[in-house]
Amino acid sequence: MTSQQWILVVCFSLASDTCRTFGSGVIQPFNGSSFYVKSNCPFTLTRFIHNRVECDITTQRGNNGLLVKVEIIINKIRTVLQNGSILVEKKSVSLPYDHTYQHIFQYGIYTKLRSSLLPLSVTWHNVPGGIDSLEQEHELRTDMTGLCGKHNVQGMIAFLLVICRNFFSTALDCRPASRPYYIQLCDKNIYSYETNKYIGCAFFKEVVQQCGNTSYVWNTWRSVTKCAPPSCPGDLVYVEQGPAFIPSCSNPNPRFTNQDLTSSCVCPKGKVLNDYADVVHCVDVSNCPCVFAGKTYLTGDTRSTKCQSCVCNGGKWFCSENICPSRCIIEGQFVTTFDGKRYVVPGKCTYVAAQVQFPINLTFNLNQLLLISSLTNLCDLADHALVFWQSSMYVQVHTSFGMKIQVQMSPEIQLYITPPRKYTGRISGLCGNNNNDTTDDFTTSSRIIENSPQPFALSWSVGTCRVNIPSTCSNIDNEIFADEKCSVMNNPNGIFAKCHGHIPTDQYHLACIQRTCNCGSNLQQCMCVALASYAKACANLGVAVGDWRSVTNCTLKCERNQEFIYNIRACNHTCLSLSGPDPRCELDNSPVEGCGCPEGTHLNQRNICTPKASCVCHYYGGTTPPGPVVIDGRQNGKVCVHCSEYPVSTAQKTCDSLSKPLGASMTCESGCYCPHDQYEDHHGNCVSLDNCTCVYSGKVFSTGQRVKTNCKTCICGRGQWHCKEEPCPGKCQVYGNGHYQTFDSKWYRFDGHCQYTLVEDYCGNRNGSFSVRVESVPCCDEALTCSRSIILDLQGKVTLILSDMRVSRHLQKGWTLEDDLLYTTHTVGLYIIISVPNKGITLIWDKHTRITIELQPKWRVICGLCGNFDSSETNDIQISGSKVESSPLAFGNSWKVAVPPCSDITTEMFPCERNSYCSAWAQRRCMIITGDTFKDCHLKVDPEPYYHACVQESCACEFEGKFLGFCTAVAAYAEACSDEDVCVNWRTPDLCRMLRQLFPDIMVLLNS
Repeated sequence: MTSQQWILVVCFSLASDTCRTFGSGVIQPFNGSSFYVKSNCPFTLTRFIHNRVECDITTQRGNNGLLVKVEIIINKIRTVLQNGSILVEKKSVSLPYDHTYQHIFQYGIYTKLRSSLLPLSVTWHNVPGGIDSLEQEHELRTDMTGLCGKHNVQGMIAFLLVICRNFFSTALDCRPASRPYYIQLCDKNIYSYETNKYIGCAFFKEVVQQCGNTSYVWNTWRSVTKCAPPSCPGDLVYVEQGPAFIPSCSNPNPRFTNQDLTSSCVCPKGKVLNDYADVVHCVDVSNCPCVFAGKTYLTGDTRSTKCQSCVCNGGKWFCSENICPSRCIIEGQFVTTFDGKRYVVPGKCTYVAAQVQFPINLTFNLNQLLLISSLTNLCDLADHALVFWQSSMYVQVHTSFGMKIQVQMSPEIQLYITPPRKYTGRISGLCGNNNNDTTDDFTTSSRIIENSPQPFALSWSVGTCRVNIPSTCSNIDNEIFADEKCSVMNNPNGIFAKCHGHIPTDQYHLACIQRTCNCGSNLQQCMCVALASYAKACANLGVAVGDWRSVTNCTLKCERNQEFIYNIRACNHTCLSLSGPDPRCELDNSPVEGCGCPEGTHLNQRNICTPKASCVCHYYGGTTPPGPVVIDGRQNGKVCVHCSEYPVSTAQKTCDSLSKPLGASMTCESGCYCPHDQYEDHHGNCVSLDNCTCVYSGKVFSTGQRVKTNCKTCICGRGQWHCKEEPCPGKCQVYGNGHYQTFDSKWYRFDGHCQYTLVEDYCGNRNGSFSVRVESVPCCDEALTCSRSIILDLQGKVTLILSDMRVSRHLQKGWTLEDDLLYTTHTVGLYIIISVPNKGITLIWDKHTRITIELQPKWRVICGLCGNFDSSETNDIQISGSKVESSPLAFGNSWKVAVPPCSDITTEMFPCERNSYCSAWAQRRCMIITGDTFKDCHLKVDPEPYYHACVQESCACEFEGKFLGFCTAVAAYAEACSDEDVCVNWRTPDLCRMLRQLFPDIMVLLNS
């Protein structure tokens, strides 16, 4: 042993539930007696292997007795604590630091590392010159080596210092039988380190913590030992026992247990930490700032869009109701209903888009362009209508009863319909019924609610309709082009970034890829049309993204001397409008893009922009060139109005046609018809009106037969469905690498590495009865999620933790299971089912990544990643604590649990982007969902979101994803089908066969 390396070992009894090392070398192992090691050599504190994950923790003390280096290796990720810094894989990190395998964060006055792979954490306290205490906690049942293992090292050196005796003279009521051993251990700890205040104070503090806050020494030890309390940054105040995670502006009411009480720096009473500021400062909750899209707002500040204004008050946004009218959007094959539900029409056919006082029909031609077939008759059908060009690209139609229709004429025809306010719930067609409830948007022409968009859309087709619009990309070169070009929409620093906080890009990005993939020859134009849809949606909120066409090579050429403008208004921009009051100026029209005249010029009859002085004058009898002129007996500037009767169709001679929409131009056609007062049913027989059949999900039902759909019981009668609504339970699920379906059936993707609130009823209040939190558990490949841990808190009485394929239970103090049968736990096949009957809550876990939460209809005040369960999917991704709609990324970050702290996810790398070579393989494998295997279910459950989730799961094909992820994704669709009474036996010996071999007798579960 050299002069620079020394060792002294002393052993005493100091039992503890964790392994600690503190002072100048006190070791308190997991089991056995405590001992003292005085050395500046590196030692292995802990070494073990659990579930194939290796853990190795080594420590080294300096000549001052403090720990000067700690090395923590978990699953080959090396973390080094040295010189007050934290190095992960040789790179310095700041707190909170989040890695797929571990999280490092502030814990009171301490710093804590928590492993995501192991039930293990390491806590330490930094002081000048090193670390004076380090603690390791674990919940492992495994053998381990190192100083934390069981030891029986013997030895004693008799040095008694006065300071130790003075300290223990005030601790007579704490462990009196062990007092001599404590004193001896204290002497050995301080010996030769009398001048280092951190060595002795660390020991005294550990003893006081074990004595507890009811001991006399708790309040006197610092004055006796002259150990000054730690200093706190800013205006924080030190307390011996306080919350490890203090209230802050982002989380003013954190929920924590007694286990989270520790030595801490807290705000003065009545204040919270302003964690949005760069400096440490406490404020009243009422003075907390708010954050939106990365910008900080002070209390009282407002921010507004065209549709909504929000004011910051006490760290929360309070927003007005959305004042913008609802709109139906039909862009290519993509439809967004008045209530905000999005879907894809199945075929290039003629449909009724919306039906109020007259039908608005549309037709898809072979190039998927949208043609309006009823607009030519619009002026004749309505009492009054104003039709005009707003720009070179858009035609506007305003009816006297309040309906507005906007048609994009080029480069592809698209349709936007704003319904009359007084017709709420009285509209039908592809656009839905405009009643603020997305759950009944798929109401067919025969008045029954379908679950899949295909039978719903086909019911609103005029005439026969074939399903011929592909749902997947059919050309690999097109797909590569689409993936690359459409990604500009998601660029956080790109031209569209300023709108990300207002409108999520996920669905627009997917539509861009699908439209571009199946476009045909002009891929660039199709891509530009898709990007324009997002830019237009932003403009409708008043968010101008800028000159996006130049950035994306989507510029358009204008005729003659016109210029391309992003915000053209119709008011007074033509020579005709100068000849009298322009009725378009009285209309509330959002600006649109297109070719128009520069400021100060007007468009003449030859489509040339001219100065005002060069415009001809229009009057009732014609036009006259510029200059003085007298027109006798004429009034100029009048609007032409045309009226006529609504045409009546005579083609309703089948049971199907009684609910089918008919074209405005249809008349009786020659052919064979049933006799008078009889109709041809769906079997080809002539029946009376009372015996007419009905259709649901492709099946024929006779008069009087019943079906259940979307919690409605429907009875067939006279060719129509008559439905009675019943309370509807909610179901939320998450599986794989972050695929979520909310209670209101909103699909989105978010895969964070923190702990998140899945669903709770606290929602910003202190009074709540349950919460469900989830956290992803990574695989050995850090980009994948192999399982999820779930924490279920019930009424503050019991906490259930579902992790590592088992359920553990923690009861709160003073409560026992015998007092109240609060919950039940069952294992069915591979699933664990937890039921809380008196709360109407059921949790189903497949022991891996898939979690399903079922709530009874009575729950209507809930929040979390599962949405708010209010029957509208449009407001499901609102930032926690506000009504601010956001992107899935910002939404997910807002629901991370405040304890322990964790950093936001800023970017997401989807598996198909990370492993692009797997994309084609994944698409072929997942076509089982859209193919013949599940064909009987396609009309009842839309396969598209499940297919896209499956592809993302299967793209992780270099590891377990191609088995676990793929099988989980297909099983999710199979279970949705089973809920609709369609059981599919999809597993084979070569496809997800493990479940069949393990549980051959529970076929219902296998199919789910």
